Amino acid sequence: MSRVATTVGLYPLPDWAKDELSELKGHQKEDLISGDEGAAVAETYDRACAEAIERQREADLDRIVGGQLRWDDMLGYPLAVHDAVETGGIVRYYDNNNFYRELVVDGELTFDGTLADELRGVTSRTDGTPVQAVLPGPYSLADLAVDEHYGDDRAFLAGVAEFLAAEGEAFPDVETVFLLEPSLAVNPPTGEETPVETDDVTDALSTVAEAFEAEVVVHTYWGALSADVYTAALDAAVDGLGYDLVNAGEEALATASEHGTPDTVALGVVDGQNTRVESLQEIDDRVSRFEDVASPERTYLTPNTELFYLPVTSADAKLDVLGRAANVSEVEL
Repeated sequence: MSRVATTVGLYPLPDWAKDELSELKGHQKEDLISGDEGAAVAETYDRACAEAIERQREADLDRIVGGQLRWDDMLGYPLAVHDAVETGGIVRYYDNNNFYRELVVDGELTFDGTLADELRGVTSRTDGTPVQAVLPGPYSLADLAVDEHYGDDRAFLAGVAEFLAAEGEAFPDVETVFLLEPSLAVNPPTGEETPVETDDVTDALSTVAEAFEAEVVVHTYWGALSADVYTAALDAAVDGLGYDLVNAGEEALATASEHGTPDTVALGVVDGQNTRVESLQEIDDRVSRFEDVASPERTYLTPNTELFYLPVTSADAKLDVLGRAANVSEVEL
């Protein structure tokens, strides 16, 4: 079994970048990233991305992400910058104190290329350290948006999946792809408000995953998946699944024990929303308990959620402990 240190991206902006961007583009809703920013704004984000990459290398992470520092709308970003999407008033981002713009899809989600362009800027900076792409999963991205074009929830999910797959096909070579799917736990496709069926989730995840030659991991958080959603994810053409061991550790262990796991797992072992830094022993205990149940061939050690909730200093400390945890020996515990 191998352990790989990584993150799920979406890092906090450093204070210097916040100050520069506040002067360059403001901080009102209408000033959020829309895809047509000027060169000065792009250069600020570019420097912040370079800083985030260097910080991950210093922490000895095994996979490098771009940090998604431009993603003002969090997981909704790929739609927020698309020509077929109108952005509206602010909407609460899941059950926390962050907000994104309402994303109204009023046309076909054709190929855009923004994500691939950003990722090329990452791969040129890592000096050989493997790169990990981060995307919203199709179900979560559709869940965060409003459809005024496709006319049917199932067709909308399929359209979002096809859009993400087309974007992914343009990506430069990466080692790993994380599809972030919190909505599978928070608003699963089995409730009265979600007429999408679990088979549709399987198909959507497979559509996106099949666009990549890299290892694809579906990472879920803010809870454990129900049995039917979990088996739907297992049936998809993905290489691995992620588990939130911070918020739903016991449930994740029970699910893995009853239904099995893929050979690759991602374990959310540090809290992406709490400044307290976990000890190496605490992380190892969480990982070892899961590996005793599942026996995966590869285990990604990661925060359970995005890191933008934290101050930069706290996020950096989480990176450091993850890098150490993936390479720790029993003598160090």
